[in-house]
Amino acid sequence: MAEHAPSAADATPAMPAAPAAPAAPAAPDGPADPARPRRSAATRAAILAAARDRFAADGYERATIRSIARDADIDPSMVMRYYGNKAGLFAAASEIEVHAPDLTHVPRDEAGARLVRHFLERWECDETLTGMMRVGVTNEAGAQRMRGVFAEQIKPVLAAVCPVPDEAPTRAALIASQILGMALCRYVLHIPPAVNLSHDELVAWLAPTVQRYLTAERP
Repeated sequence: MAEHAPSAADATPAMPAAPAAPAAPAAPDGPADPARPRRSAATRAAILAAARDRFAADGYERATIRSIARDADIDPSMVMRYYGNKAGLFAAASEIEVHAPDLTHVPRDEAGARLVRHFLERWECDETLTGMMRVGVTNEAGAQRMRGVFAEQIKPVLAAVCPVPDEAPTRAALIASQILGMALCRYVLHIPPAVNLSHDELVAWLAPTVQRYLTAERP
């Protein structure tokens, strides 16, 4: 007998489609790359070092973001990313903290020696001070910054020992003439006698003058 064609009812029912696999969850953020902060710090340090040198060599007006980036061997966009513009970069490059000592508890006749020794140690452990000294002697923006730093940060020191508070600005300027003058000769111009003197010798020479500016009556 002839076979008949299977009816729709006889057909094997189709298997339902398998449900779509759920999307894999996004991988959680892994721990921060510990090298990244170090790279960022190194990049900033390179930019600031190049900026100080370039500002010292060319002055504020002639120095450019592009030339500073080239000196630091990075893309100019990185300078803009960290500091925004040239004014912001200069402000960062000229940021100075002298950490002036508190002379309140120092014997009065030792204040000059304490201050001189402090600045010698600060100058030799922070290249920012030398960099800004170079900038300060080559352009007005740097000079203004240096004047402001010493006016702001030496004044509290004088307040503890100055016999006449109204004379503090004058005395601060006189102290700066000694501290900055020696720094210029020793760390920027590298005048041999100034470079070769030990800390003790420098303190012995400078401290009596600084002591007079700190505590002596008006001449």
